[in-house]
Amino acid sequence: MSSHLPNATQPINVGILGATGTVGQRFITLLSAHPWFKIHVLGASPRSAGKRYSEVVKWKQALPIPAGVGDMVVRECRVDDGDVEEGGGKWRGCRVVFSGLDADVAGPIEASFRAADLAVFSNSKNYRRDPHVPLIVPLVNPSHFSIIPQQRALHSPPLQKGFIVTNANCSTTGYVIPLCALEKAFGPIESVLVTTMQAISGAGYPGVSALDIMDNVIPYISGEEEKIEWETLKILGGIAESDAGLKTFDMHAKHPLRVSASCNRVPVIDGHTECVSVRFERRPPPSPQQVREAFAAFTPDCQALGAPSAPRRAIVVHEEADRPQPRLDRYFQDGAGVSVGRVRQCQVLDVKFVVLANNVSIGAATSSIINAEIAVLKGIVG
Repeated sequence: MSSHLPNATQPINVGILGATGTVGQRFITLLSAHPWFKIHVLGASPRSAGKRYSEVVKWKQALPIPAGVGDMVVRECRVDDGDVEEGGGKWRGCRVVFSGLDADVAGPIEASFRAADLAVFSNSKNYRRDPHVPLIVPLVNPSHFSIIPQQRALHSPPLQKGFIVTNANCSTTGYVIPLCALEKAFGPIESVLVTTMQAISGAGYPGVSALDIMDNVIPYISGEEEKIEWETLKILGGIAESDAGLKTFDMHAKHPLRVSASCNRVPVIDGHTECVSVRFERRPPPSPQQVREAFAAFTPDCQALGAPSAPRRAIVVHEEADRPQPRLDRYFQDGAGVSVGRVRQCQVLDVKFVVLANNVSIGAATSSIINAEIAVLKGIVG
């Protein structure tokens, strides 16, 4: 993995919206040692603004607050929040803004930063359905960055540098990576059944009450199943051109894909486990051994580009009968790849397997960071 800063000699200043939340904290731990990006400004709610970060954050990461971050003064999530001598706002000194904001507030804030001609990489759901905003899992579909010029051109007024890119729901991200590997190796998938066992960190902080989750499984997560079912189609689908000459996401329309998801919250801190069954369009379908080999051989484009946060191995295939497991496998490669195991024949569809993904890393902050790295390498970030 390359760590050289492309086409520049100075670090790239970045800001973090929602810096006190669990995803914001993960951004900080990852970006504090990043070879290209330098944390320039931290944003949070007005009640935290003007105070030192260490005074307002309820830090929940295994590592301590990185050196220098705790003393940074938190800003409001407003583009022009800052001292006059900073040119109208410290945020404008950023080339990249990462958003870990809650969906309740993310929409207008992220839109205002885009309108200020800033590149926004969002974890929130607000713009995932936007027909001009790419929904990118960096190990799967970085080709969808090609719609950014259209997003800029259609904005009023047109933008030179600003845009919004979203990454997917954490549960979608985990299993769509092996699905991409399978479609790349064997052609279109017709049907997918996925049952998730999702960690409590996916609900944010304070999240699910201990009285609700301890000694229990909650077989419902609001909106989650719907997200998985439609996000999969946008991510795995291509980009087509409409009669009006506009690029559109084809939602896997050329080869219709049916997805049925069932989502559960389980008493695990980090790491979403997903049981997946697939049916291929190809007949006869690939064997379980061929599927294992396709997983192991899968190489995403971000590795070839030299994105420094890309995992060395996108998919780690386990041969043990009882792997992957969250406690054993969620921090491998700092959570940037996924683990797959129990690949076997399915008596109803074709093949079934188990996926484990670190929901706060590749399922959230790490995806946004790799997306930003790809945008820099492709010259999309100015």
